[in-house]
Amino acid sequence: MFSLDPSDPFQARARERLMTETVAWLTTVGADGTPQPNPIWFIWDGADKIVIYSVEKAKPRHVAANPRVALHFNTADDGDDVVIFTGSAVVDRTQPPVAQSPPYLEKYAALFPAIGYTVESYTERFSAPIVITLEKVRGF
Repeated sequence: MFSLDPSDPFQARARERLMTETVAWLTTVGADGTPQPNPIWFIWDGADKIVIYSVEKAKPRHVAANPRVALHFNTADDGDDVVIFTGSAVVDRTQPPVAQSPPYLEKYAALFPAIGYTVESYTERFSAPIVITLEKVRGF
């Protein structure tokens, strides 16, 4: 099972970023084999799971066809602070919708108006919950 060791400086930093970052990049693989990186909002369960909410378009199709994914954060301005996770993803309809996800609302609801959404309209648009199971981390 995946875990991050808080006594390891790199893993502690990776853990901190999972707890504090607003945006990450999720890379899925398209039908033609082309990597498809996209910025995402996410919540982390504190262990090995990340939940995102997607529109019912490419990401759910990509994940269904090829569950292997990578997730990473932006680097520092000097190119340092690289954190890359790999794992597998699944569209998981048992997850609550955005409007019924207190952790997601706590993290992102205040940002919805800036991108033209209410909680209700965001929930309707981003209706495909995807759960990513983290397996490995690398970086420097």
